[in-house]
Amino acid sequence: MPPASSSAASDSSRLAPSGLWRDADFRRLWLGQTASQLGEHTSLVVLPLLAVLTLDATAGQLGVLRAVGQAPILLLALLAGAWVDRWRTRTTMVLTDAGRALALGAVALACLSGRLGMSGLLVLAFAVGALSVFFDVAYQASLVRQVERDRLLRGNSALEGSRSAAQIGGPALGGALVSLLSAPIAVASGALFFALSFLSIRRIRRAEAVPRRPEHPPRVRHRIDEGLRFVVRDPVLRAVCLASAAFQFAFAATMTVYLLFLSRELHLSGTVVGLALAAAGPGALLGSVLAARLPGRFGHGPVLVCAAALGDGVFLWVPALHGSFAVALPALLGVGFVFGFGGQLVNVTMMAVRQAVTPAGMQGRAAATITFAGMGLTPLGSLFGGCLAGEWGLRTGLLVAAAGMMLSPVVMALSPLARLGRELPTPRGAPTGG
Repeated sequence: MPPASSSAASDSSRLAPSGLWRDADFRRLWLGQTASQLGEHTSLVVLPLLAVLTLDATAGQLGVLRAVGQAPILLLALLAGAWVDRWRTRTTMVLTDAGRALALGAVALACLSGRLGMSGLLVLAFAVGALSVFFDVAYQASLVRQVERDRLLRGNSALEGSRSAAQIGGPALGGALVSLLSAPIAVASGALFFALSFLSIRRIRRAEAVPRRPEHPPRVRHRIDEGLRFVVRDPVLRAVCLASAAFQFAFAATMTVYLLFLSRELHLSGTVVGLALAAAGPGALLGSVLAARLPGRFGHGPVLVCAAALGDGVFLWVPALHGSFAVALPALLGVGFVFGFGGQLVNVTMMAVRQAVTPAGMQGRAAATITFAGMGLTPLGSLFGGCLAGEWGLRTGLLVAAAGMMLSPVVMALSPLARLGRELPTPRGAPTGG
């Protein structure tokens, strides 16, 4: 049964940014999310490389694999939002971590037994993606239930630093394990990270301020409809949806072609591919740190538009790469760093804006609706990227996909997001039905 309301938790029990690292529960949350993100970013590299290097997947098959892993966003995001708004985020994150550990463990066992085929990999990729949808929605709602609204930007900056650390280590570790050891070990490493996250988040003891359940709670479909209407009617959240949709579709297409371009056009090993992807990590770490300062100095709108244009535009240089390894690797590291910096600056700032304009009882559904509208297009983007690579070639396909990423900063520049100032906007009204 759903947990009893914890809305009576006092403000003094919430985390103050100045005391984040002195709080044992925050350290457990930080460690758990870092481990979970590390497992996710390792798996995002390992599973496609496993398909390309071990199962000899074609461009079309790789696009299908990525699309299947991303399909749960389209199918389950709205349901996840309605679920999270009624349950403790800690419970959701713990259960999904356990499930992802078991799913990746099954992939490792199939590899060891020699029974892993493309169909089995597709099934397990879907399972991991489905569980990740619930974890990510809970992750986005968890901070709002623990810190004051006027400290969301700093809180997000602190927690998003863990995502940056995962981006540094995950891709490099995944590529190195696939190249130097074996596919089962590479996959098993992701399972171990999810298990560590499970153990850490499970130890959190702080009472969570779950929105109070009404005496006659509306049905799930009604709660989902409330979330959709709330986001569509809010001009800021509507702009976030459109910008996210444009970016996620084009980015999914770009990454599908990019992985093939690095391994088959530039002839880079799995280790080097991992290093190129990991370069986004240090940039993201810098972006998460500056996200706590730049919006307050230059305004949230200008930071969003400029960071998106910089981070997305840098991929336009990649199709021009030719020549030796000594030239390609530094260029790819630079591209990854700039993309990570701009992308993380956008992520932290936009998440704080979204959280600030959304009432507490709508946080899960608002996050899920934006995830559905944005990342729900990633399966189509992955399939589109596979078609581009197959029909137009890797170099031209990558250029077209990368150009599509520039739609996101254009949408931001033409929307109310561009006019946001130094102060976060105030919460909008929400439906009272719960």
